[in-house]
Amino acid sequence: MADASRLSADFPPATAESWRTLVAKTLGEKPFSVLEKTTVEGLPIAPLYPPGDLPGEQAFPTRPFNAERPWDLRVLVSHPDAARANVEILGDLEGGAASALLRIDPTGQAGVAIGSADDLGRALKGMILELAPVSLDAGFLGAKAADWLGAVAKASPGAKLNFHMDPLSAFAEIGASPGPIDSHLVSAATVGVRLAETYPHAELFLAAGRVVHEAGGGEAEELAFAAASAIAYAKALVRAGLPMADAFARITLGLAVDADYFLTIAKLRAARELWARIAVACEAGPTARIEVRTSRRMLARQDAWTNMIRLTAAGFGAAVGGADAIVLGNFTDAIGLPTAFGRRQSRNTQLVLMEEAHVGRVADPAAGSGYVEAMTDQLARTAWAKLQEIEAAGGLAAALTSGLIARDVEAAKAARPEPKLVGVNAFPPTKEEPVEVETPTVTAVDAPSATLPGPDSACPALKPIRLAEAYEAAQ
Repeated sequence: MADASRLSADFPPATAESWRTLVAKTLGEKPFSVLEKTTVEGLPIAPLYPPGDLPGEQAFPTRPFNAERPWDLRVLVSHPDAARANVEILGDLEGGAASALLRIDPTGQAGVAIGSADDLGRALKGMILELAPVSLDAGFLGAKAADWLGAVAKASPGAKLNFHMDPLSAFAEIGASPGPIDSHLVSAATVGVRLAETYPHAELFLAAGRVVHEAGGGEAEELAFAAASAIAYAKALVRAGLPMADAFARITLGLAVDADYFLTIAKLRAARELWARIAVACEAGPTARIEVRTSRRMLARQDAWTNMIRLTAAGFGAAVGGADAIVLGNFTDAIGLPTAFGRRQSRNTQLVLMEEAHVGRVADPAAGSGYVEAMTDQLARTAWAKLQEIEAAGGLAAALTSGLIARDVEAAKAARPEPKLVGVNAFPPTKEEPVEVETPTVTAVDAPSATLPGPDSACPALKPIRLAEAYEAAQ
């Protein structure tokens, strides 16, 4: 093989000074500072960085390396009909997916209409749970849905179940809980500890910060929210009888990813640093397990085909950043449920990144990038400070109730510059191309109440936004 270093011998070395000289000619009388930017949380972004420090003797925490299947290609299923959801799951697995995520809503309005173990069994008919992991997203029904999944798995010790109970995210997005939010944590932890005895491979809680991102918040606040969730869930599991190390081992971090892939990469790397610091202090394993989902806030209804570009960029950032499981949305998600074509596009985007672009063949490909290393450090330090603020306020539930989290999210939204959205306010189409979506008949099912004894808790709701919405309304 040719020595690539010899190819550069005929070119003068590039230096920061020569770059600045060229930039000065381009800027003219404008100051160099016009090229400097900040994130919505005020973290500086320079126009040029020197090489970053590569991990030394103490290696940067990364996901377990597997060149054959570097991450879990996870598909979201939310068709309201359980039988149709089953067809979609089996088709996705046959088409290259590795696991499935079921969004459960007994009304059928925002997920699969499931209200019992029998309903869930119909949705999972034909699945081998020892080979294809199943994850749940059931809001305040999380504890009951976990029991349903446990029943469907029939006590198989090899079943790979991700119960992913997450009452704090539901509380934050809705702005209220059916009964005290602390009681929901206790109930979920009690169910989790009981199921952990039967299912040694099960993941119990999802400590997710996506609700912050989708409401317009900043990356550091999202990381702090996820970390504070993990601490709250670990404490609940310990109170329910699980040792601290085992409690952290049963918690997965959940984060959002979007088209800003450099910031996504830095955020996921910062999440691992943050987790390692918390887990080591609690004598738990230092390696985080991270599930990411593409953020709703980046998707557009207008010229929805451009969402494919956004989703591809988000998937790339998630893969390079080291996500363990990636849930890539569908390009029609801002409009309605995807058709078989939309689901295939979502799967194939990940398969191309994995099997043709070989994005996962290096454990930490962003290591040594000056910008990524600097932003990773800034995000980790800022998130740690915000986490300390949340804990000082009494923990995440108290910080939500007091409005501390909502104020930080609103500040980030106010600081966000006007976005350039291709197909919306940048290069809008002269003619809108139709996009086909599914229009299912929605039928609700009977389900147990999620209400627990005691007064309801309330907090300022973190409602999801779409950055394109205001511009689309003005068309």
